[in-house]
Amino acid sequence: MELRRDVFQAIADPTRRAIITLVALQAMTPSAIAENFTSSRQTISKHIQILTECEILRQEQNGREIYYQLNPKKMKAIADFIEPFRNLWDDRFNKLEAVMKKHQSEQ
Repeated sequence: MELRRDVFQAIADPTRRAIITLVALQAMTPSAIAENFTSSRQTISKHIQILTECEILRQEQNGREIYYQLNPKKMKAIADFIEPFRNLWDDRFNKLEAVMKKHQSEQ
């Protein structure tokens, strides 16, 4: 049975978000990623596995090393899902700002 992980549960974890930030700059080996954390390498490997299962990270073999890099298509899908909510809140904050400015000018 194939285990499907939810991408939003995956990015909810601060360690996994930190891993995403690291590999967004450059492809990295699991060891290089783990060097940036105080957690055990095994724990970081589990986080990498979850991100890979969600297709947020891709792995690429280069000789004997495996490098992990960000999957921009998956990140775009996440951003596309969030965009309408961002627009909604931007609109609400703009309206609130207009009300506050109007109130200040009336005083």
